[in-house]
Amino acid sequence: MTIYNVGSINLDHLYQLDHFVRPGETMASDHYQCLLGGKGANQSVALAKAGADVKHVGAIHHSDQSVVTQLQSLGVDTSLIRQIDVPTGHAIIQLTKEAENSIILYQGANHALTEEQVDQVLENAQQGDWVLLQNETNLIEYVMQKAQQQGVKVAFNPAPMDVALTKQVLGLVDLLIVNEVEAMDLIGTPDIDTTITAFPDAYPDLAVLMTLGKAGVCYFNGEERIQVEAFSVKAVDTTAAGDTFIGFCLSAMMQGQGMAESIRRACAASAICVTRLGAASSIPTQQEVTEFLAQHD
Repeated sequence: MTIYNVGSINLDHLYQLDHFVRPGETMASDHYQCLLGGKGANQSVALAKAGADVKHVGAIHHSDQSVVTQLQSLGVDTSLIRQIDVPTGHAIIQLTKEAENSIILYQGANHALTEEQVDQVLENAQQGDWVLLQNETNLIEYVMQKAQQQGVKVAFNPAPMDVALTKQVLGLVDLLIVNEVEAMDLIGTPDIDTTITAFPDAYPDLAVLMTLGKAGVCYFNGEERIQVEAFSVKAVDTTAAGDTFIGFCLSAMMQGQGMAESIRRACAASAICVTRLGAASSIPTQQEVTEFLAQHD
């Protein structure tokens, strides 16, 4: 089985600061890194590190061949990434000592996908394959429609959240992956307890993975509900935690593991990730996750 990740690729410009820059303030940073990022790229790296057969579908500027080389070195199939005359997407990230981040995102080539590109990619997809999307590329609904025509399952992580778009495409989604804030925005509820109760009532036929930060993960699909606790670690950077969770969870599911075990393994991977700086560079290997789980039995 293959997972086609139609997702963003960014260059993350990471600045460590004492606090977020305030209006009118100029602040010096003594620590700067330029890192591979973007929710799409992060999730492809996590999928690859977790053992999945992942083909990344996206676009970058033709001068950024190093991005392709790095993804390849991390196990991602890059044959479906177009190199075009549009700047590669990038992010400006402020990271505080409390491990909080603030991000400015430039879409660039991530919004230059074409229907022809999507058609060529998905004509080779087969039943049993998955398509994964986030909300950092264009043509989201079109990709989902083509996937449905091919009999391919769709996983959607609608971040950054666009409530109107997400509600519009939910009928094309097999697995929705949201954090607690995104879930509250989507349902229009004031707190997470109310959201967990209201979500299955609003969308009884939808499978939902809801990450709850330190409170763990809740999964429901109209027939069952599973709650998995998070692991307690000291976080230094939460940038790619959600992307790591998604990659490891989907990979475990595709390898035939049960949902509860898939979630637990993904929680372990996410816990390791937040103890490290960076996005794609912070995602652990399968061996690291296995060792972490062995220490937390």
